[in-house]
Amino acid sequence: MMRWKLWYTKTSRSPTSLVCTPSPSGFSRTGVDVGRETIKRGPRKRSIAGKDFHLDEEIRYIQRWAAEYDGRLVAVGPLVLFSTDTGDAWLLDPADLLAVRLARDGQPEDIYFEETDARFAIEWRGNYRIDGAAFTYNDNDTGRVLTILGYPTVRLAQLISEHFK
Repeated sequence: MMRWKLWYTKTSRSPTSLVCTPSPSGFSRTGVDVGRETIKRGPRKRSIAGKDFHLDEEIRYIQRWAAEYDGRLVAVGPLVLFSTDTGDAWLLDPADLLAVRLARDGQPEDIYFEETDARFAIEWRGNYRIDGAAFTYNDNDTGRVLTILGYPTVRLAQLISEHFK
């Protein structure tokens, strides 16, 4: 069973639905504004004004790094996105330990979400847990439990504790 979670922002607009589906030409540009805070990402921490934030762009950003087998960590509002040097990428909700895989072995995965100025919602496919060096993912559809070693779990736990506790 898929789980949805909504986040509300201060303004309103008609909903935009988006399925981020990989293609040779990239994704269609359908993301919308979500807030007004400044977002910093990447090793040089490039700033992005909140009004310019688009969830689809953040997803593509982390999927591109996964395709390059380059590890990155990004904290954006209530979310964490990360890629690994194994070509995987994930979107996490630390508050409820929700997760959806964004890429596997450098290949982008489909993800469904809806965005408006007033809110955004993500179709979460499972839950995660960090236990020392292990990243464990419970898939809600299949009931399958994956335990993955080699992810930057120490850095992830540190980022989550600094930004979300």
